[in-house]
Order: sequence, then C-alpha cells, then structure tokens
Amino acid sequence: MSLARLIERLLQLIPVLLGVSVIVFVMITLTPGDPVEIMIGDQNITAEQEAAMREDLGLDRPVHERFFLFLGNAVQGDFGESFYHRRPVIDVIAERLPATIELSLVALIIALVTAIPLGVVAAIKKNSMTDRLATVGSLLGVSLPGFWFGILLLMLFAVQLQILPVSGRIGFSSEIEPITHFLLIDTLLRGRPDAFLDALSHIILPAITLGLPMTAILMRVTRTSMLEVMRQDYVTFAEAKGLRRNRILFRHALKNALIPTVSVAAIETGSLLGGNMIVETVFGWPGLGRLVVESIFVRNYPLVQAAVLFYALTYVMLNFLADILYTVLNPRVKL
Repeated sequence: MSLARLIERLLQLIPVLLGVSVIVFVMITLTPGDPVEIMIGDQNITAEQEAAMREDLGLDRPVHERFFLFLGNAVQGDFGESFYHRRPVIDVIAERLPATIELSLVALIIALVTAIPLGVVAAIKKNSMTDRLATVGSLLGVSLPGFWFGILLLMLFAVQLQILPVSGRIGFSSEIEPITHFLLIDTLLRGRPDAFLDALSHIILPAITLGLPMTAILMRVTRTSMLEVMRQDYVTFAEAKGLRRNRILFRHALKNALIPTVSVAAIETGSLLGGNMIVETVFGWPGLGRLVVESIFVRNYPLVQAAVLFYALTYVMLNFLADILYTVLNPRVKL
C-alpha cells in the first residue's frame, strides 16, 4: 500500500472523530441534570456563589461557544479540568487507563485461546455433537447480557463457592508499589508471586465476562472460514498427494482460515473497551469504564467527552489497523 493511500485513509478518520465529538457533546448537553446543583447538594450557598461556580466551570457560556472551545483545546491535547476531581481530565484518565487496558488484554487472550481451537474443532467435526454444542455456546455467548452473566459468575464463584474475590484489582495485603501500573506485570517485577496470584484471581471473572461475546464471535468466524478453506482446490490437491491430515489442517488450511479471524479480532478489540463500562461497574474494577459511569451520574462533562472521544479514537484506529493487517495477510486485497 502506497504512502499516499495510507495518508488518505488516515484523513478519512477526521470526519468520524468530529462527528463523534458533536454527537457526544449534544447528548451530554441534553442530558437532564445540572452539574453545579449536583455538586452543591444540600449545601446552602448564595446565588452569587453559585454563579461564581458556573463561571469557574465555564457553564455560563453559550452552548456553541463551549463546544468550539472544547474542540479547539482537544486538538491541542487539552481536555479541560474535571468538575469532580478538580484536576486535568487527561491526568485522571491516565490513572485509570492501565486497569482497563490490562483487563481488555486478558479478555482478548482468553477469547483467542478459547475461540480458535473451538472453531477449528467444530469445523473438522462438522455436524457432530461437538459442532452443535460449540454453535449453541457461541449463540449464548453473543446473546447473554454482560451484566447478567457477570452477576451469575459473582454469585457462583465469589458468594457461593467463595474461591474468587468479589471486586477490585488486588487485595489490600498484596498491594505493591506500581512500576508499569499493570499489576500482573508489576507483581512479577517486584518478585511477589503471591501478589501475582492475588491479582490474577481478581481479574479472572471480569475478563471472562468481558471476553465472552468476543469468544463467541471469533469461534463462529473461525469455524466458517475453516470450512470454506477446506473446500478449496489446494486442500483437495494436498489430500490427493497423500499428505498427513494434521499437516494439511494446521500448515495449509488454518494459516489461511485465520486471516478473517485476525481481522475480526482487531475490530472486536475496540468493542472490549466499549463494553468494559458495564463489566467494570459490576465487578468494581477501578478502570476507565467505571470512571465514565461515575462521571455520567455527576454530570462531569469534560471527563465524559474526553473518555468517549478516546474510545472512538481507539475503535477507528483498530479498524484502520485491521484493514492494513488484512492487506498484509492477503495481498490480493487492496485498501
């Protein structure tokens, strides 16, 4: 792919991000509730003090002026100050982002390790009981609401069996001084295998809940792609040459069957970030998704706008990388 074509595709992302910014700003503006009144609560303050608060937060300006001010600052990497934390939004997001990335990566690993073998086995044993069970399981995985499935896991493993923790990233007794802010890595860097197991036990349930829909989708894609590849002439020719079936399946068929799976996985990774709001809230996971939910309740406009814009940027960039990856894996496809 030429550099000019690559730049052209990148420029096409600008209208998407601009559209997301407009939609988010309008929806937040139309959301009932006044952030100043929420911050005041039951406190008795004068009208002058309330007006001063509105001026300090920039809420005394017209809506269009606030939008263009936000847009202009966002282009420069300045997303304003959080109403609730009274700190720069970018700093607040940076504190919570590692927890969300860590959870998403573990969910992605679980999805890939589970979905690809299941999809291959289901394709090899087409119309068998294994295939039917895998198909039904994938349908359930897509259909089950994340919050409901997460609560079921909590009730079973945390409440009834009491073998996994209910919430959080790590127990108080296992807390360590962060290095990378990814606890699974930091606990190993600090030489604390006990803390690693504690952090691992905390992330298992939310990661399974978050990765379930992706597992179901990737399993179906892998199965369908594998069945299509196994009908190709080169596979038939390899069988006619007398090659071993395992060599045909894993060296020839699976290599080509994974092309759409990898592309879909890259796209679905963006969905992990969007779906983590509910999962992080259910499991009390201190990540960006939970922060966004909390900010919506207190009408923390700057933080919600910045977080949603970050989600949108991540999603479109992953889609863009998926397109590039697809052309690398399959040179016949051009962007």
